[in-house]
Amino acid sequence: MSTAEINALITLLEDPDEGIFNHIEQAIVAKGEIIIPQLERYSELNNYGDLFQQRLEHLIRSIQTNSVQDRLIEWKKLPDNDLLEGALLVHQFQYPSCDIDEIRHQIRKIRQDIWLELNDSLTAFEQVNVINHILYTVYGFEGNKKDFVSPQNSFIGDVLSQKKGNPLSLAILYQVLANSLEIPIYGVNLPNHFILCYMDENHCGMDNDDPDEQGVLFYINPFAEGSITLINEIDAFLFHLNLPQEVKYYRPCNNTEIINRMITNLIFAFTQQDNLSKVESLKQLQEAFTAAASE
Repeated sequence: MSTAEINALITLLEDPDEGIFNHIEQAIVAKGEIIIPQLERYSELNNYGDLFQQRLEHLIRSIQTNSVQDRLIEWKKLPDNDLLEGALLVHQFQYPSCDIDEIRHQIRKIRQDIWLELNDSLTAFEQVNVINHILYTVYGFEGNKKDFVSPQNSFIGDVLSQKKGNPLSLAILYQVLANSLEIPIYGVNLPNHFILCYMDENHCGMDNDDPDEQGVLFYINPFAEGSITLINEIDAFLFHLNLPQEVKYYRPCNNTEIINRMITNLIFAFTQQDNLSKVESLKQLQEAFTAAASE
C-alpha cells in the first residue's frame, strides 16, 4: 500500500459508518509501527473533528500495544531474557518514542560509579553497602511514598529521571546494576511487596523446599534504601498477611514473573486514575504475555 493510499484511508476516519472504520482500522494497524509518524502528522493538523482525533489516537494506541506485545512475547521466549530489556519494553508501551539509548547511558553511569567502589575483597554485606551508598546517597533514589500508586513509579525511564519508584521498579534497577557487576542479587516476588535476595550461588540447597535452605544469605529491601531483611522478618510479614510460608515467597523469581508483576502494577495504577483505555490495553498485553509459551 502506497503512502497516498494510506493517506486516503486516514482521511476517511471521520466516516460515521462503523463497518468502514473497522475496515480502515484493520488495514492501518496491519502496517505496524512504521505508519505511526504518518498518523501523528495528521493529529497535528487540527483540520478534523473530535471523532477523527479519537479514532486516530485509538489507532496509534493499538499499533503501539501490538508492537510492545509482540516484542514482549519474543522476549519471554528467550532462554536468558534480560531484565532490563523487559523493563524497557514496558517503558515503550507508555513512551514509544523515548530515547532508549539515553536510559541505558544513565544506568551505565550508575554502574560505573558502583564499580569504582568495589574490590574483590569485599564481603556480600560490604558490596550491598556500596550499591546502597551510590544508589540512595549519591544519586538520591528513594521510594515514592507520597504518590505510591502513580504509574510513573513503574516506568524505568521515569524512575531514573525522577529518582523515585515503587518497590518493584527500584528492585529492577538494583538487580540490573548488581547483575551487571556479577553480584548475585535477584528479585523475590513477595505478596504486597517486592524485595531482593543475595544468593550464595554455591549453596547446594537451591531446590530444597525448606525456606531456610534456599541458598539465600540475606534479603534486601530496595524501597527502604537497601536495608537488610532477615528470614524471620519475612515469616512475620507473611503471618501478618495470613499467608502460608510457601517456598516461592523466599526464593528468587525469574525475570518473566518480574515483568508480569510490573504489568499488574500498571493495571492497578491506571485503574486508580480511571484511565480505562490504558487498563484495557494493559490487560490485553498481559493476557497475551501470560498465554505465550516460553522456550
